[in-house]
Amino acid sequence: MTEAMRVARFPLDEPVDDRAGAAVGATALRADRILIGPERRAAQTAAVLGLPGTVDPALRDLDCGEWAGRPMGDLDPLELMSWMSDPNFRGHGGESVTEVIERVRQFLDTVADRHERIVAVTHPAIVRASVLVTLAAPPESFWRIDIPPCSATALHRRGPGWTLRHTAQPL
Repeated sequence: MTEAMRVARFPLDEPVDDRAGAAVGATALRADRILIGPERRAAQTAAVLGLPGTVDPALRDLDCGEWAGRPMGDLDPLELMSWMSDPNFRGHGGESVTEVIERVRQFLDTVADRHERIVAVTHPAIVRASVLVTLAAPPESFWRIDIPPCSATALHRRGPGWTLRHTAQPL
């Protein structure tokens, strides 16, 4: 949880909220490899969880472009509705939802054949995209998946595709 999440503001590279970090505590996650999104909040979450890892740029949060750091209430409601309903929307100058999904699809393709248990400390947008890729769901479903902070989603590679074991499980 970050202050931006708490007040419905588009994220910057802000730190984890102090209260959220204290609530998580240490956890035991077994992994062959730990990958971390490049943002400060991802690194702090990994540290609180006792998960030293490697930064992977593919796990970066959705780029909100010019909207970064701005409260949702300050935006043109029509543009905000376009962003929430059109997965190709890029009116903010950042990434579209479809671009994030494709980035995550490529990431999953690169780790698919490694036969490693990977823990990724990343952001709700990346988890949503992973679930959509796994389920072959349409990009319009992106905002219909609720991923709370400090939750776990488990994917398993089975044959030619991914299987969703669980999502949004509290740590």
